Amino acid sequence: MLKPTDSLAIDKQATRDRFLLIDGHALIYRAYHAFPELTDPNGRLVNAVYGFARILLVAVRDFSPKYLAVCFDSKEKTKRAERYEEYKANRPEMPDDLKPQIEIIRQLVEILNIPQFIQPGVEADDLIGTIGLILEKTKNGPVTVVVTGDKDLLQLVSSDLHVFIPARSKTQGDTEYDPENVRRLLGLEPSQVVDYKALMGDPSDNIPGVKGIGKKTALNLIHQFKTLEATISAAKKARLESEYQAPLTKTVVEKLVAEEEVARLSQSLATIDRDVSLEFNLQACAVSEYDKERAVELLKSLGFFSLLKLLPRDEFELGVQSALF
Repeated sequence: MLKPTDSLAIDKQATRDRFLLIDGHALIYRAYHAFPELTDPNGRLVNAVYGFARILLVAVRDFSPKYLAVCFDSKEKTKRAERYEEYKANRPEMPDDLKPQIEIIRQLVEILNIPQFIQPGVEADDLIGTIGLILEKTKNGPVTVVVTGDKDLLQLVSSDLHVFIPARSKTQGDTEYDPENVRRLLGLEPSQVVDYKALMGDPSDNIPGVKGIGKKTALNLIHQFKTLEATISAAKKARLESEYQAPLTKTVVEKLVAEEEVARLSQSLATIDRDVSLEFNLQACAVSEYDKERAVELLKSLGFFSLLKLLPRDEFELGVQSALF
C-alpha cells in the first residue's frame, strides 16, 4: 500500500491518525465530467483515470493517512432499487467510453496495494457509512476522512468522520466538512440532512419527497420541529385541531398528511445503511509497501508523466534518505 509522504498534511495540528476512505465511483464520475477528453498514446479516453489518480494521490499526500481503502459500487441491482423501482431510474447508463476506464482505475488501486471494498447490491455509500461507524466505535480509533464528490455523505459527518470534497475547478477550493461546515452550508445538523431530503426529495437520486414542498419549506419545518417524525406528528395535530400556523399552513399540513408514507419511503431511501455485514480489519488497511515500479510503468503507459512526482516514495527511496540524513 502507499507509503505516507512527508508533505504537509491538512490540519497539521491533528494528533489522531487518519483513515482515508475513497468513494470510488463518485470520484470516477466527478473526474469524467470535470477533466477534458484526455487520451493515452493508444488513443483511448482516460480522462476519468487521470482525474481519479490525481485526486487520490493528492489526498494521500496532503492527509498523510495511516490507513487507506477504496469503496466501489457494484453492478448488481441495489437494495434501494428493489424497494423502490424508480430509485435512480432517471440516471443515464454509464457512458461507453467510461466503462473501460473503470478497469484501469481498479488496476491502479490494486498496484498501489489499496484495499477495495465492493459487495453485490450494496452502494459504496453504505460501505463507507458502515466502515465509518466501525471506526467511531474503535477505542482510540482514527479520524475517518471520506474523499468524495457526493454531498449525500454529509449526513455521516461528526467529530470522528469528515467529508472532503475536491474542487471541480481551479476557481473553487477543496472543502473539508466537519459538523460546523455542514451547518454553514445547509443550516442543518448532519443528523437532520436525511429528514430534510425526505421532505423536499432529491431529483438526482429520484427520491420523491413530499409533492409541493420545496427547499425553503423543508428547511423551515426541520428548523422548527427538528425531525421528520416530529414534523408529521405536528401536522396531524394541527389538522385534528384545525389550528394552522407557518410553517404548518393548511396547505402544507394537507400535503404532509396525504404523503406521509411517501415521506417515510424517501427517508428510508436517503438514509445511508451503517449496518452492512462485511469483513473489516483495521490493520489490513494500514498504509504499507506498494510496487512503485509497476505504478510508474502504468502511469507512463497512460501518458500521465505529471503524476509521477505525486507517487509516494517507496522503501528504497526512504532508505536512501535515511542514510543521507
